[in-house]
Amino acid sequence: MTLRPSPPEGRADLGSGAAAPATASSVNPAVRIASDWTWRLLVIALGLYGIVRLLAGFADILVPILVSLLLAALLHPLVGLITRARVPRPVAALACVLLTLLLVAALFTLVGQQTARGFSDLRTQAVAGASDLQQRLADSPLHLSSTALSDAVRRAEASASSNRGALLSGALGVASTATKIAEGLFITLFSTFFFLSSGHRIWAWLLRLLPAGAREPLDEAGRSGWVTLSYYVRATLVVAVVDGLGVGIGAALLGVPLAVPLGVVVFLGAFIPVVGALLSGILAVLVALVAQGPFIALLMLGVVLVVQQVEAHGLQPFLLGRAVAVHPLAVILSIATGAAVAGIAGALFVVPLVAVGNTMITSVAGRGRSDPGRQLAAEHAPLSPSRPGATVSEHPDDTSQAQPAPEPSAV
Repeated sequence: MTLRPSPPEGRADLGSGAAAPATASSVNPAVRIASDWTWRLLVIALGLYGIVRLLAGFADILVPILVSLLLAALLHPLVGLITRARVPRPVAALACVLLTLLLVAALFTLVGQQTARGFSDLRTQAVAGASDLQQRLADSPLHLSSTALSDAVRRAEASASSNRGALLSGALGVASTATKIAEGLFITLFSTFFFLSSGHRIWAWLLRLLPAGAREPLDEAGRSGWVTLSYYVRATLVVAVVDGLGVGIGAALLGVPLAVPLGVVVFLGAFIPVVGALLSGILAVLVALVAQGPFIALLMLGVVLVVQQVEAHGLQPFLLGRAVAVHPLAVILSIATGAAVAGIAGALFVVPLVAVGNTMITSVAGRGRSDPGRQLAAEHAPLSPSRPGATVSEHPDDTSQAQPAPEPSAV
């Protein structure tokens, strides 16, 4: 029997086949867990950053498509109503798109006429207000004389003259933006038409690209998200109309010039929840300050705040309840993030994307048990969604096999 010397301490005996005991790691478990979470979160953050940068490169196409999705969600019930009168769906979709285009053109024509008509009055009142402000500044403790104010105006004019090149490049940028807007308008119109006329075929084609096991869950999640988007857009439109009418009527009663254009600006701003109508209402306050003075401006500010309170505490809960509601903190943070990443377009689309994403993720996560994503009707409200729609079969083109989803109960 041959005796072999034992291996040195800390070295495994590879010849004997027996594994040496593992040495304890010198890294603290808390540090190890923190590092594991850190690199995984870093990978996720880099992935999200890459996706955002990729989408930003196609913003000229992506933004019109998102606008067309909002329009399709808004006009879809009207198309369904027309098709019940035995009108072909493409004809109904084309009629709705043309009607929307005519309404938008008529709205902007009215705004242009009212602006041209009221701008002369605003200019006269602004000159009078500037003279009154100049007199008040001269009588104030600052003792700003007309000479000092004239010098300030001349310095501003000299600064504008010295930066003429920058102003010219800005004007050229505006012309380029107008061209992009025209291109986006055509993409929006065509996309809206096809979403309304053959959206189910587009959705079925997208489902075919997925693995067979993922089609049904994502189909249910997508339909739940579509219901959420439809009722969200509908409620937002009602809120925007009320905001625009409230501020416009208030401005007209107070004698503020450009009441109709100001109402339209507030109407458009209301599509950015929470902050949109408030920020656009500040423009009405500024116009009232220039045209009518501080007292009327304070009254106009009161009108804007009252309209905001009616929207926040009356319209939104009454129209939707809690069915597609997003927490106000989530709304503010989402708008701030969207504006920082994509400007006005990001602030406009981020809240419906968050609402739809919340519904879809909840639907997939709760599949097979009590699923709040499928139980969309939170309480009795006129625009509260109640049905996620039918689930497509394994063959998405075969609409005869589609089965209606069960009526969801209240959350």
